[in-house]
Order: sequence, then structure tokens, then C-alpha cells
Amino acid sequence: MKNDLTVIILTYNEEANIKYSVSNVINWAADVFVLDSYSTDKTVDVAAALGAKAFYNKFGDFSLQRKHALNNLPIKTEWVFFLDADEYLTEELKEEIIRVLKSPSYDAYMAKRRFYWMGKWIRRGYYPTWFVRLGRRNSIDCDNRPVNEHLICKTGNAGRLKNDFIDYNRKGLKEWISKHNDYSTREARYLFDDKKEKYNFYGSQYEKKRWLRVNIWNKLPPVIRPFLYFGYIYFLKLGFMDGPRALMYHFLHSFSYRMFIDFKYLGIKWNKKYLCSKDRRSAHKPNG
Repeated sequence: MKNDLTVIILTYNEEANIKYSVSNVINWAADVFVLDSYSTDKTVDVAAALGAKAFYNKFGDFSLQRKHALNNLPIKTEWVFFLDADEYLTEELKEEIIRVLKSPSYDAYMAKRRFYWMGKWIRRGYYPTWFVRLGRRNSIDCDNRPVNEHLICKTGNAGRLKNDFIDYNRKGLKEWISKHNDYSTREARYLFDDKKEKYNFYGSQYEKKRWLRVNIWNKLPPVIRPFLYFGYIYFLKLGFMDGPRALMYHFLHSFSYRMFIDFKYLGIKWNKKYLCSKDRRSAHKPNG
């Protein structure tokens, strides 16, 4: 029996993953919508063959894409669930959602993500992390972050689900590096604007983490931050207990992704400083 909710999956060249996410929910949800950013592989063909309905929108950033999905897709159900192409729901979570929707107490629900890297659950340092994924269509929105964006409950009336969803990317290391190279560029650019947003340390887990990011992390010296992050996750949060694949992931996440953010941020900062200095020199240069 299909349930009265729509699952929305954002995609771009997700041929390696889309079969698993769509097949996980196609006979469970009333509708499965794939919002694609004009993939050049067989992502849409695979999703459509499994019964998903495909739509297209040119990619601007991740927040804009989620907002487009909420505001423009032909959603007929009261409830929506956002699922990434490399994610799927455990059977326990699907059963829990069915029970919750029979008599909902909240306008949105957060669920825990269980993250896998090369077949290994990277538990310490990342679990449990809560994300709003299920909500009434008119009660949820997306924040304005261009990458690592989060859904938010506009009414503030959000509950928590007990069971997990799984993040299991079947792409290789080359694709991970390419994706995070793009992410790091977006993050570096966003650092210049992040101070404009206000967060509540005593609010949700998301708000607390964003407050710490804006008021503590962003004020630490660039390039030093990745070393601090690695030490915190790998040693203080006992990441080393998850084995060699966890070491590989934490090393890459700290000294590839996060270090690239800092390098690119400094590059943008220094370039802007140089251009401003050049403009000032030009303004004071005598004519003739």
C-alpha cells in the first residue's frame, strides 16, 4: 500500500546510485519525483524505468534546487520526504513514518543519518546527526546555504523519528574528490556572507552547529582549522576506533575538503585585497 507522501530526489549524474534510492521507496510513497539538473548519464532513464516521475531544473545551488522542488513540482500529497540520490530508508524507518502519519503530532520530523564510507559505517564523530527530511509541504523550507544546506521547519514544530536513514554512496573516490572540490569552492565563497545569518545556540542541533560555525569556527585561523578538526573528530570523538577506512575518510575530509575551503577562501580574500589596492592606486594616479 502506498502512503500519502511524496518522495523528492535531487539528481545530477547519479546513475550509480539512483536505482537503489528509487526502488527503496517507489512502492511505498504515493509519488517519487526526481528533480534532475540535466544529467549527462542514464540517471533519468533508470529512475523513470523504475516508476519515478522526472522533472528538470537548471542547477543554481542546492538550496535553490530544494526550494524549486517545493514550490514548482506538482505535489499532491500533504507530506513530502527529501531523499538524496545516494540515500535510502531502513525498513524500520519506513514503518515508523507510516505510524506517525496516521496521527502526526508535528509539522516536520527529523531523522538520523547513518553514513557509510566504502562499506564502513563511520559512526564516531558523525552519529547521531539529525536532519529535517519529512514535513508538511507548506511547513518546510530550505535555508539559504548554497551547499551543505538544511531543510527547516517554518513553524518550529518539529519532532524526531527514532530510526535511521542510510547514506551509502556507490561512486568512487575520483567522484568524491571532484564533488568536494566543487563544494569547497561554494563554501569558500559563502564564508564572506555567513556572518549575516543569526543562529540560536540553544535552538535545534542545526542552529547550535551553525552558531558554533559562525561564532567560533570561522574566527579560528584558516589552514589551522583542518588540523583542529581532524584532531577533534579522530581522537577526541574516537574516530580511530572505526578502523582504517575511517582514517581515510577523516583524513580526506579534513585535509582535502576542509583545507581546500581555507585555501580557496584565502585566495579570494587576497585577490579582493589586491584588486582594491590596485583600484586605490589607480584613483590616485595623476592624469596626463
